[in-house]
Amino acid sequence: MKKFLNIENLTLFGLIAGILGGIFFPEIMKNFKILGDIFLALLKMIIIPLVFTSVLVAMLGLGDIGKFGNLGFKTFIYYMITTGLSVLIGIILVISLEPGKGEKIIHTIHHTSTPHQLSLKDLIWSIFPTNPIKSFVEGRVLQIIFFSILLGLAILKINNSKMESLYKFFDGLNDAFIVLTKWIIKLTPIGVFGLVGYIVAISGYNVLFSLWKYIITVILGLLIHAFLILPLLAFIVGGYNPYKYFYQVREAILLAFSTASSAATLPVSLQVSEEKGKISKEIAGFILPLGATINMDGTALYESVAAVFIANLFGIKLTSGQIFIIFLTSTLASIGAATIPGAGLVMLTLVLNSVGIPLEGIGIIMAVDRFLDMIRTSVNVWGDLNCAKILDKII
Repeated sequence: MKKFLNIENLTLFGLIAGILGGIFFPEIMKNFKILGDIFLALLKMIIIPLVFTSVLVAMLGLGDIGKFGNLGFKTFIYYMITTGLSVLIGIILVISLEPGKGEKIIHTIHHTSTPHQLSLKDLIWSIFPTNPIKSFVEGRVLQIIFFSILLGLAILKINNSKMESLYKFFDGLNDAFIVLTKWIIKLTPIGVFGLVGYIVAISGYNVLFSLWKYIITVILGLLIHAFLILPLLAFIVGGYNPYKYFYQVREAILLAFSTASSAATLPVSLQVSEEKGKISKEIAGFILPLGATINMDGTALYESVAAVFIANLFGIKLTSGQIFIIFLTSTLASIGAATIPGAGLVMLTLVLNSVGIPLEGIGIIMAVDRFLDMIRTSVNVWGDLNCAKILDKII
């Protein structure tokens, strides 16, 4: 019975109840919007501290700034390139296929945030903080990530005992935030019930039929990245057969699909990469744990597609500057995505906030998020394994 009442099934029940309530009892369901609002508020509450500690712990996990200058630097650059490419694929596909566009289903829902044209100066200042405390208060994620990386590198240069103390403190704090995130994710069924019920009550159930095009867009992007872009990099840079390597490490990728968790997959990833992939223990032991923390190709692609899809549903026409902010935020925010199921949904709130897209749209995509989470986590792990193989070949 306990297994039956898992978070996925309860979310499905919440979705169905919200749809039925919105259709048959629209006036009543409008009052339940507060449940969805509370859920979104909790997501917003955890996002900034989680990003800060996750990125900082990932940097401190290097142990030595010298590693960042050699293996760590190359790993970081590789992850940024592949994540950026995945987001670019997602943006190209979502602009081309236009899922959700023309639906005109959420114009009746009040939203106060409106995207505005950004100048080059605005784009620059969206990355470099003048006051880190102000960045935390205002939730400026790009500035927080930039500050976290610099602070992490600075801590790596101080006395070893002090560095280890700070590492233990922030690592423990990060674990606490992950536990808190898990608690919030357990409230997903209630949040889905409130948000979907309200949207259906206001706009009708036709909104849900637009999801098929969104699902196709996300899956198509993930398949292109996993079986074209990453193999191409493997063949050109690493000089090995990526599809043969995929078969060798398939156990980890299948586990990632079933668990939707990079962290849960990590022990198997380490084992198959060393025993079947013939990667050195030092390379695998450094790259794969780091990748499980900061390399989220699939998650970043999903966030970019979801952001534009939700904007389309609200009838918001995004400017080129806003699209660029989505690219940057999706790429960099994936660094702070926790390695637990559903964490990508938490990070999506951050991407939506960065361009002024109403968070209510999250309630719609929650209906299919778990299934897409399984696929994008598989892509995340496949990207980690490829990075380890490539750097093992060239270093």
